[in-house]
Parts: sequence; C-alpha cells; structure tokens
Amino acid sequence: MDLWDSLFTAFELPFMARALGVMLVLAVVAGVVGVLVNLRGLEFISDGLTHAVFPGLAIGLAVGGTAGLLPGAAIAALGAAVILTWLSRAGVASDAAIAIVLTATFSVGVIVVSRSDDYAGQLEALLFGRVLTIPPAEVVPLVVVSLVALGAVLLTLKQQLFRAFDARASRAAGDRGFVLDLVLNGAVALVVVAAASTVGTLLVLALLIVPGAVARLATDRLWLLFPVAGGFAALGAWLGLAAGYGASVGGGVDLPAGATVVAAFVVGYALVLVVAWAAGRVTTGRSSGRAAGRADRAGAAPAAARTAGSAR
Repeated sequence: MDLWDSLFTAFELPFMARALGVMLVLAVVAGVVGVLVNLRGLEFISDGLTHAVFPGLAIGLAVGGTAGLLPGAAIAALGAAVILTWLSRAGVASDAAIAIVLTATFSVGVIVVSRSDDYAGQLEALLFGRVLTIPPAEVVPLVVVSLVALGAVLLTLKQQLFRAFDARASRAAGDRGFVLDLVLNGAVALVVVAAASTVGTLLVLALLIVPGAVARLATDRLWLLFPVAGGFAALGAWLGLAAGYGASVGGGVDLPAGATVVAAFVVGYALVLVVAWAAGRVTTGRSSGRAAGRADRAGAAPAAARTAGSAR
C-alpha cells in the first residue's frame, strides 16, 4: 500500500467514507467552537460536559441499544450545560461545580454500564468511540447535531467575542451574560454529544481544545482564528483516519481510529508550537506570559467591541 492509497483510495470504501464525512463536519464545528472555549478559558467546563455525557450514553445504550446513544447523550449534555451555567451564575465556585457534576455523572454512567452483560466491551466503546462502525442511519443525526451547535455559535458570535474580552463592557452594552453563557455551554454540549458517539468520551476534549490552541499560536488576527482552527481540525481528521487505515491494512498494526485522529491533532499542535517558538511567537517565563496575555487582550478587546457595536 502506497501513500496515495492511504490518503485517497481508502475513502472509496463505504465505512471509511462515512467516517471521513462525519469527522470532517465534527472537526470543523469543534474547531470553531473550540476557539471560543480557548478565549473564554472554559477548558475545564468542557471536560465536565464531556464526562456528563457518559451516563446519557450508558442509559441510552441500555434502553435503546445503539439507536439510543445520541438522544441519551443529548439529554445528559444539555442538562449538564444548564446546571453548570446556573451554578456558576449562582455564585458557586466554577471549579467546585464542575468537579461535582463531573464525578457524579461519571459514577452514574459506570454504575449503569456495570449492569450490562458485556460490561468491558460496552465501556470500551463508550470511552474510546467507534469511528469506523458508525451506522449509516446515524450519519445525518450526527451532522445535524454538529450544525445546530455551529449555528448557535455563529448567531451570537460577535456578542460571544465581546464577552470573552470584556465581560463588564458586554453587560454595559446590554448583552445578557447568562444567555450567552448558556448558548456557548449548550454548543459545547452538542459538540461533545456528536464527538462522544464517534471518538469516545475520553478523546472528545482534544477535538475541542487543540484546534483553538493551534489557531492562537498561528495568528493574532481575531477573525482568522476560526478558519485556521477549522482548517487544522479538518486536516487532522483526514490525516488521522488515513494514518490509521495505512497502519492497520498496510502495516498490520491495528490502531483505533479515534485515538489515531487525536494523535494527529497532538502531533500537528507540536509542530505548530515548534514553528511558533522558532519564529519568536512563544514567550517563556511566567511574567512574560502574563504580559503577552495582557497585550493580546488589549489589542483584541477593541476589535471585539467594534464588531459587536457594528452589529447593533
């Protein structure tokens, strides 16, 4: 098997074509949403939502089989998004609220899965995904869930950016912080739902976090962050699936597709980090990091304010 077969011919197979189509949509949406997660510093909340999906997946699988995975995960994730948003607005420390939701929901999921006959097999599928065995009937629902998340973010994008860089000015301008937080957490929850059904709950966070981090390293231009993150995510999904297929079929090494995609993301991030460091875009030291962060926000906040104001 040569490189051309791994990169192109492999996707003529129906199961590879389905995996690529779902992963491209999911990766682009996760990349765009992940930029806001990065700007807002919501990585821990995303981790909490990822674990909150697990009991929904387990209950959906127990009640309706594989057809119950998506609705079960959606109910659990959206419920967790509402609870986390409410707790943070009620004055509960965000880290404590996330930790409580994370541990409670994950334990419930393990208890539900442990009652099944195939405990080990079902637990592995829920944790590490099933990219190459996505049933044809689930492709459209997964794409729809991803596009709903993207639409929610795009409709509030200017307000989300304004809030990310200056929450006080955003409130003074009339933006409703609770609604914006709920929309963003809901979008993250929907991405987690779609990703958990493909790459598994333990690998979802890479799809949300890595593309946004790469975009921040690659450009200082606010509106370029989103296409850079989406493009990197799509490229990583394609190369990850191709590498997994080439290793499994051509090299005789059975690699899990979801983990291979995530590995491609991480390798891509490492390469971009090295290039950014060589170009002087990455500073070292705690004080220089804080100064760079202040400069980044000082430059981007007026731009966000102008774009938000122009939308009114």
